[in-house]
Amino acid sequence: MKGAFRGTGSGHHTMPARVRAALGPTNTGKTHYALTRMMAHSSGIIGFPLRLLARENYERLVAAKGAKSVALITGEEKIIPPNARWFACTVEAMPLDRKAEFVAIDEIQLASDPDRGHVFTDRLLHARGTVETLFLGAETIRPLLQRLVPGIEIDIRERLSSLVGVGATKLSRLPPRSAIVAFSAAEVYALAEVIRRRRGGCAVIMGQLSPRTRNAQVELYQNREVDYLVATDAIGMGLNMDVDHVALAALGKFDGTIPRPLHPQEVAQIAGRAGRGMKDGTFGTTADCPPMSASLVEAVEQHRFDPIERIYWRNHELDFANPQALLGSLMKPPPLRGLTAGRVASDVTTLESLILDPDIREAARGKRATALLWEVCQIPDFRKLGDDSHTRLCARLFLHILREGAVPANWMDGHIRGFARIDGDIDTLMHRLTGVRVCSYVAARTEWSRNSTEWQAKAREVEDMLSDALHERLTARFVDRRATTLLRRLDSDGERGLLSAVTQDGEVVVEGHAIGRVEGFTLCPDIDSGADKRLILKAGRRALLQEIPRRIQNLQSAPDTALDLSDDGIITWDGVKIARLMPGITFFNPQLRLLQGEFTDTAQRDRVIERLDQFVQAKIRQHFKPLFDAQAAISDHAPLRGILHRLHEDGGLTQPLHADHTLPRKLRSILQRSGIQIGRFAVFCPSILKPAPIKLLTLLTSLRSGKAMTAAEPGRVSIPRDQGANLPGWISAGSVCIRIDVAEKLVSEIETLVKSSDRPAPQWITSRCGVRSDILPEILRGLRVPHKVAGKIDRKYFGPPAPLMLLKPQAAHQRKARQKTTPILTRYDNSPFAALAEWKEKVF
Repeated sequence: MKGAFRGTGSGHHTMPARVRAALGPTNTGKTHYALTRMMAHSSGIIGFPLRLLARENYERLVAAKGAKSVALITGEEKIIPPNARWFACTVEAMPLDRKAEFVAIDEIQLASDPDRGHVFTDRLLHARGTVETLFLGAETIRPLLQRLVPGIEIDIRERLSSLVGVGATKLSRLPPRSAIVAFSAAEVYALAEVIRRRRGGCAVIMGQLSPRTRNAQVELYQNREVDYLVATDAIGMGLNMDVDHVALAALGKFDGTIPRPLHPQEVAQIAGRAGRGMKDGTFGTTADCPPMSASLVEAVEQHRFDPIERIYWRNHELDFANPQALLGSLMKPPPLRGLTAGRVASDVTTLESLILDPDIREAARGKRATALLWEVCQIPDFRKLGDDSHTRLCARLFLHILREGAVPANWMDGHIRGFARIDGDIDTLMHRLTGVRVCSYVAARTEWSRNSTEWQAKAREVEDMLSDALHERLTARFVDRRATTLLRRLDSDGERGLLSAVTQDGEVVVEGHAIGRVEGFTLCPDIDSGADKRLILKAGRRALLQEIPRRIQNLQSAPDTALDLSDDGIITWDGVKIARLMPGITFFNPQLRLLQGEFTDTAQRDRVIERLDQFVQAKIRQHFKPLFDAQAAISDHAPLRGILHRLHEDGGLTQPLHADHTLPRKLRSILQRSGIQIGRFAVFCPSILKPAPIKLLTLLTSLRSGKAMTAAEPGRVSIPRDQGANLPGWISAGSVCIRIDVAEKLVSEIETLVKSSDRPAPQWITSRCGVRSDILPEILRGLRVPHKVAGKIDRKYFGPPAPLMLLKPQAAHQRKARQKTTPILTRYDNSPFAALAEWKEKVF
């Protein structure tokens, strides 16, 4: 085993007398212990697996030792005071040539990761403090540590609290202070959206977030502005938060090469975020993820996992003679049992691609140029665009630094300014952040630029600006503070603790938050609230306990002019829809169905229905007043009572029976004085054919038939048959429908005209019917008017053709027509009188 760090001889660092490991599950206080041990030494370096963790623990060290004594080194950030003694770093960025009494590596079991494991393995084998070296991690790496680091002291630490599996839980039933873990950005967004709609909102944490955005999101959760956290498995790496329950949305993930199931120790690492200090935690699954197997749950609860059998290794003694030699040395096989080659990392892939470039091969001659080429290849591909853009970036930077001695200022300025925009959505901002991270990484290499400090500051300024914008976007999209407050109060205090009111303009306010409006008797939640509608309604109805009775009282005392009945049967109150007409037992007594309302009991609904029924009946009696007056006027005449009964049953128009035409003259006069006319085609009340009554009649007929109808335009006397075939008050005649009163008057005038002899059809008939003259014959045929169509003159004759003739009816013909006349009234007649008349005509 080599002494001290890579690149230093044993004369600089001697093998320390003490190499130790603190191993155990999560929540054992390992990181706190390591920081305490480091601060007990005069100098120290600790490496963390994530930039976020390095930044978090750097701030803890600053709080304890002061900013002048603590340094932060990551790929993108370098804060190194001149007299810094304690260093918080990412594992990859640890300053391997710096002498320190204490050295620690966190999450050392990541040496078994096929992508980054070779970095942790290198630190395991070669990074040493002059006094103390400490490795932190899971107990699964214990056998390999004992084999690869002879004499290592191992301290097994027990979890401070218990961790219990609770099975699968629906998203809507997750307890507050839960963390939901997914394994892709798309899954995180989808779950966060569901939590926003159902539970008011959540914080979002992903590995791609900048430390500033991540801290802002964590603060959102820690300050209890939201009760839920949706994250990737990045939270499994030591991020300490007040989490009571961890729910996995999947038990597998894509590891960069293939989809695979999670290893039990990975599940334990993530689930271990639940419960901090002495507080117990729970874990399970949620969403579409099936429950964990009993064996997996037991393994996580008991912290029993298979030991790691191998870790990944890459040669650190590199040959910089030329790029091909460098690549060959990187591919050197592992020297010890338990070490294995990992996946080909992105830096090696970039090197392989650049070697194929003739310009790069020509420029990379000698150790200095080859070493520079390797350093440039190690720029992380934060953007991961999937094309060769990262390789081209590395090639340009290599040639600039090699030929000009530094990265050009215009290159740095152009790239940083290009990302300094805060417009766009969440994904756009995250993409710009990854671009700025590349600029920060390049600027952090002080030997690559002439104004490194200036470029680092500019890159950090842009990153902070984008981070703040990203936090705002995430909060705006996935957090509804208003709904969160309401839901939390409902869950804890129920309805009794809610403060609520309704403003004069109908806005509903609960706990100081406007949650919607009350329209009529219906609470309309604000659609932007985004929370579970059922719970929001529950909160809003608390405010309506006094408002609904007040509105019912206002409705009861309101004049009929405040109410309106639309052509489609909707009743509105001050412009707000509150009820709909439905078919009733009789034609002129429709029923009412209230639209959705926040009524507390049936009595309230009955009071509203009673008032609306008064309005509807008043409107019906207003428009059909002659019909109701006639019913009262002829109450002493039994034959006429039957006719009026049929009219009320059929809606003011009914088919005439043979007995109707044989009524004594006296009774017919009484009917006429009452406004009832017995015609050839119908018995009807002419006054109900006026525009306002006919619209209401059409609505009532539509309710009875179950077919949607629209009344004809006022003033029309004929309409196309396809429009008037079902409308009340219209009779079919050929290709058109004629208004019944017009048809009755027309036939009566024609009979008077031809009473003594046949006559040519006068021109006023077409204008009276509002039709073209060419369709007049089919209209006369439909109205059963005897006629003879116009003749055609033969070529050998001269003079005008014979006109359309109206014929004098014969007595027999009149009798036959009267007996067979079954008026084609365009409405539905289900009265027993109509059925009786039809039966009599068949018999007699």
